[in-house]
Amino acid sequence: MSAILIFLAVLACIIGWWMTRQRLTAKPWLETGRAGEIQTTQGSPLPTAKIGLGIFLAVVGALFTLFISAYLTRSAEADWWSIPIPRLLWVNTAILVASSVALEWAKAEAHRGRSETVTTALLVALVTAVLFLVGQVVAWRQLMGAGYVLADNPANSFFYMITGMHGLHILGGLFVLGRTTRRAWSGIWPEKLPLSVDLCATYCHFMLLVWLVLFALFAGWGNSFADLCRQLVT
Repeated sequence: MSAILIFLAVLACIIGWWMTRQRLTAKPWLETGRAGEIQTTQGSPLPTAKIGLGIFLAVVGALFTLFISAYLTRSAEADWWSIPIPRLLWVNTAILVASSVALEWAKAEAHRGRSETVTTALLVALVTAVLFLVGQVVAWRQLMGAGYVLADNPANSFFYMITGMHGLHILGGLFVLGRTTRRAWSGIWPEKLPLSVDLCATYCHFMLLVWLVLFALFAGWGNSFADLCRQLVT
């Protein structure tokens, strides 16, 4: 419950900031002057695609917040046995960080108009993202081989469900990233390339942040954070 309240508070702040950017608090009927001198009300300077992505990420964030809240609540039960964290997850985390860094590199190069460097950076981001998914599957197989099957314990079920949902979102992002990489490689729509790369970078950064929170949760570091949240709420 604490995690949900914190997420809703952050989301409310973001929505409030966005509303101020829309001039929703302006009162044009109080403005004086000639009709030709009155400035027309402008909407958000953000492209529609960025606004849409922001709304989608807010929904995804709410989904994972619910998962985390359920995880913390269920872990307090007596039949909960924590699942060991494979060392491979540390490698996978580093790979996902590398993918995010590569996309930030591609974003900077796209705004400079360096198409060849952008293509290289996008390829690096694409390959590392695929490696992350492969590493996650290998980590699953290691745990199942060690006897930590899906229905054996609630902790196992939560781990496979949450990491699987995160993997599906990474897979969906790979589709868009692959299309952007293909366009950069073939030179299609060069004027739209910076926006496409920017969207891919934002999505990857968000999914990296989600994974870091999940990794801390599975490693047991989330218990201290949960206690802090309870103290803030109470």
